[in-house]
Amino acid sequence: MKWKNLIKVALKSILKNRMRSLLTVLGIIIGVGAVIALVSLGQGASDSIQKQISGLGTNLLMIFPGHTSRGGVSFGAQSHASITLEDYKRLKEISPQFIKGMSPQIRAGGQVIAGDRNWSTTAQGVSENFLEIRDWAMEKGEFISNRDVMARKKVAVLGKTVVDQLFPDQDPVGQRIRIRNIPFTVIGVLKERGQSMGGQDQDDTILAPWTTVFYRMTDGTSINTIMASAVSTEKMDAASDEIKRVLRDSHKIEYGEDDDFNVRSQTDIVETATNVMGTMTMVLGAIAGVSLLVGGIGIMNIMLVSVTERTREIGIRLAIGARGGDILTQFLIEAVILSSLGGIVGILSGVGLGKLVGNMINMSISVQPHVVFIAFFFSGAVGVFFGFYPAMKASKLNPIDALRYE
Repeated sequence: MKWKNLIKVALKSILKNRMRSLLTVLGIIIGVGAVIALVSLGQGASDSIQKQISGLGTNLLMIFPGHTSRGGVSFGAQSHASITLEDYKRLKEISPQFIKGMSPQIRAGGQVIAGDRNWSTTAQGVSENFLEIRDWAMEKGEFISNRDVMARKKVAVLGKTVVDQLFPDQDPVGQRIRIRNIPFTVIGVLKERGQSMGGQDQDDTILAPWTTVFYRMTDGTSINTIMASAVSTEKMDAASDEIKRVLRDSHKIEYGEDDDFNVRSQTDIVETATNVMGTMTMVLGAIAGVSLLVGGIGIMNIMLVSVTERTREIGIRLAIGARGGDILTQFLIEAVILSSLGGIVGILSGVGLGKLVGNMINMSISVQPHVVFIAFFFSGAVGVFFGFYPAMKASKLNPIDALRYE
C-alpha cells in the first residue's frame, strides 16, 4: 500500500499542474520521437540499399579497368588500363569450380529509331549468361542465345522504358529498330526492374550480343566491364582471387606492383553500404539524443521549482512521521512518471513522424524493437538521473525550517 499511495500522491501532484507537466516532458517527447524517427528512417534506408545490392545479381563479381602503375609510380585516375578481349578469353578459362557464368558488358550510347519515333539510350553488349548473372527476367519473347553471339547477329532485347518510348501500346517483338543507323530485330522485352541505387533507370537499356556491339558499334579494342557469377557465396573470395591471378598474369604485372584493374563483389558493396549507413544512423541518433539531455535538464529544473513550492507540504509530512527516504521516493516517482509518459508519447510520435516522412520521400521505415526499448528505458533513466538531486534536496529538508518557510 505504501508504493500505491506514493504513486497516487505523485500522480495527483502531476495532474495538479497539467500545463507545467506537459511543458516539462516536452523535451523528452521531442528527444525520444526524434531518436525513433531518425533511426527508423536510417535503418529503412539501409535495408533498401541492401535489398537493391542483393538485386544486382547472383554472387556477382564485377571487373573494371583501373589505373596504371609501373616501377612504384602511379599514373593517376585518368590512366585507366584496358580490359581487353584477350583478358575476357583468359577469364573464360577459369575453372567452373569458381565461376559458373561470365559476360562482358560493352556500352554504346546512341539514338534509337523505330518508325517515326526515336529515343536516346544505351545499348549494352552482353553474352547469353547475362540474365542468370544479373538475376534479370524476361517479360516476353526470348533472350540472346550463344548462336546469336557467335554469329554476331543484329538482334536486341529492350527494357520497359525503351518499349514505352518506341512502341507505346504495341508488341515490339519482331519489330525493327535502328541503333546508330544499324538495323536490329527486337526478339524480347525485359521484365521491369525500376531504379538502381544511383537513381538510374535500369529499364532504359537495350541488350544485344556483345560481339555485335563490340565489332560494329565500338572500336573493338576494350571492354567496359566484365560480370561474373561465383559458384556460391562461400567461394566468392576464392573466385575473386582467381580472377586477380589471371588478370595479373595477362597484364604482366610484377610482384609488388599494384593491380591495373578492380574486382568488386556484392559482399564488398554490402559491407561498405552497411558501414556508411550504420555510421549515419548512429550520428543521427546521437544528435537526437541531445534532445533527451535537454529534456532531462528541464525535468530537473521543474522538480527543483516543485521542491521549493512544496516546502511547507514536505515539512508537514516530515513532522507527522514521514522519513527522508519516503520524500526521496515520492519525488523520484514523480520524475520517472513524467519522463516515462514523455517516452511513451515520444515513441508514438516518432513512429508516426517516421512513417509520414517515409511516405513523403517514398521510402519504407524499419522500426527496430530494441531501439524502441532502449529509447523508453533511456527516458526513464533520464527521470531517475535528473530527478535524483531535487528529490535528495527535498528529503534532507529540516522539518522546522520547512514549516517556517513562506
